[in-house]
Amino acid sequence: MVPTDRLLAFAAMSFLLIVIPGPSVLFVIGRALAHGRRAALTTVVGNTLGAYVLVLAVALGIGTVVERSVLVFTVLKLAGAAYLVYLGVKAWRRRGSLRAAFAAEGVPAARGGLRTLGEGFAVGVANPKTIVFFAAVLPQFVDRDRGHVVLQMLLLGLVFNAIAIASDSVWGLVAAGAREWFARSPRRLSAVGGIGGLTMIGLGVTVAATGRKD
Repeated sequence: MVPTDRLLAFAAMSFLLIVIPGPSVLFVIGRALAHGRRAALTTVVGNTLGAYVLVLAVALGIGTVVERSVLVFTVLKLAGAAYLVYLGVKAWRRRGSLRAAFAAEGVPAARGGLRTLGEGFAVGVANPKTIVFFAAVLPQFVDRDRGHVVLQMLLLGLVFNAIAIASDSVWGLVAAGAREWFARSPRRLSAVGGIGGLTMIGLGVTVAATGRKD
């Protein structure tokens, strides 16, 4: 399997990439501010599942196509950016309904949970920063002389996602904790819904404007 020194080096590089807030982290924060702790943690799970799909794609060779094709990369990036802007606009338009959401917070909402999970998954699988990292960096830590290249990539992907789920959960819980302060005032509730929406809109624009230029 993966040599210990390479595994540790990959973990260190992954940690440095993850702790710098990117699309996934900012999306989790936006969900936490708009909908609370449960939505934030559900989003983290969705993000992680989406990121691991990218690992599978790289391990199976699809990631090479994305990394080498400007067209495929751009289409995927713009699709993710458009989805973020769509979610942000929807959150902004519904910013006044947060008080009702607080009142119903204790009611089970399986459908809402699945929707939140799906939204997190979509953002995770279309994250340009993660796509580039997995396609260009992850394969460099594989020891091809030891064989089982696919399994090595899958293991490295698990290491990345374990770090990501821990880091993103902390971000989400901190943001959800701050949300309680906003809950004491209807005006603050409206403001936090607007902030969450604007954050996602700005994030979508940033994702669309950054990335590969070749």
